[in-house]
Amino acid sequence: MNLIQKFKVIAGLPTFHVLLALCTCHCINDLLQSVVAASYPLLKVDLGLDFAQIGLITLVYQIAASVFQPVVGYAFDKHPFAGSLPMGLVCTSTGIALLAFSGSFAMVLCAVFVLGLGSATLHPEASRITSLASMGRRGMAQSVFQVGGNFGGSIGPLLVAVIVAPHSRLYILWFLVVSAIGFWVMGIVCRWYRGYLRQARSQAGGKIPHKPLPLSVPRTVFAISILMVLIFSKYVYMASITSYYTFFLIQKFHVSISASQICLFVFLFATAAGTLVGGPIGDRYGRKPVIWASILGTAPFSLVMPYSNLPITIVLSFCAGFVLSSAFPAILLYSQELLPNHLGMVSGLFFGFAFGIGGIASGVLGSFADTYGIEAIYDFCAWMPLIGLVTCFLPNLKTKAKMIQ
Repeated sequence: MNLIQKFKVIAGLPTFHVLLALCTCHCINDLLQSVVAASYPLLKVDLGLDFAQIGLITLVYQIAASVFQPVVGYAFDKHPFAGSLPMGLVCTSTGIALLAFSGSFAMVLCAVFVLGLGSATLHPEASRITSLASMGRRGMAQSVFQVGGNFGGSIGPLLVAVIVAPHSRLYILWFLVVSAIGFWVMGIVCRWYRGYLRQARSQAGGKIPHKPLPLSVPRTVFAISILMVLIFSKYVYMASITSYYTFFLIQKFHVSISASQICLFVFLFATAAGTLVGGPIGDRYGRKPVIWASILGTAPFSLVMPYSNLPITIVLSFCAGFVLSSAFPAILLYSQELLPNHLGMVSGLFFGFAFGIGGIASGVLGSFADTYGIEAIYDFCAWMPLIGLVTCFLPNLKTKAKMIQ
């Protein structure tokens, strides 16, 4: 069954409308979250901030959006609540309003902290509900969910440039219209999730049923550690592209700013396409082969790219983005299969770790570029995908499941 046939199958499921709603929720959340970084130039001018203060804003946001994700996930794993997603959007909407009216640096920090809490609530909860609504096709469902976030994060800065930048920071309030759409869409998810919880509790005597772990606790901890190493390698390389690729192209090939942005869009488009493909392939062949092919398979493209001409560099960046981005749905689902009773916590752990690594790597690579030059980033980061070799230490859960049966 090819990808199109598989998509038609899942589109016929009774929960497909829930998956589309979750995809839209992820799109809206990441669109609203992207307003923070896109507003930095406005904040710098309005409040007279220096770059150190801009860095502190990023740090506070990353702490709220990263550290609290597994905490929120664990809390709702223990006490599932059908209204969890609207709670996150309330935080995000409040943060948007505070950001529009912030008249001081301290108020901006409060705004981004509240915004970060909204992201920390949505990602683990929406990812958990996506798995529950997948009807066994978890890879395809997770890919659909992830694509929504990729799309929202890419169009947020564009909307800020069109709606806010020509006027004033108060125009950020127009994004509350997007929040209102989000509340409406979340109503679809909440109604389904409420019914799911009611049915699950009635079948288990008032309690949410627990599933056995596929591995022993020590082996589970070891496997989670390997997955986090893989996330580290993926997001360090991703940070080198998303943060510094345009500067690399401008310096090495002397392209214009607009041309460099088009090249970055090519990479981002490839990551969205790879995310959509990675999940269903994992459903068919298992998570571990996808992780192998995705992380380690990026190495040939990343290692050649620093030494190529402009057209080949663009092609290689597309291939690297497409192959590498297929890893995250597979890694996330593998981790959920390791801990089937803590879907929210493990989703929050990996989303939060990915966000944190991306933020830290961007800062470290910036200092590296100041010292050694922008091209040195790609000479160094090109080796990151080779860390994918540690995938060989991951147990084959598909084989384990067959043995248990």
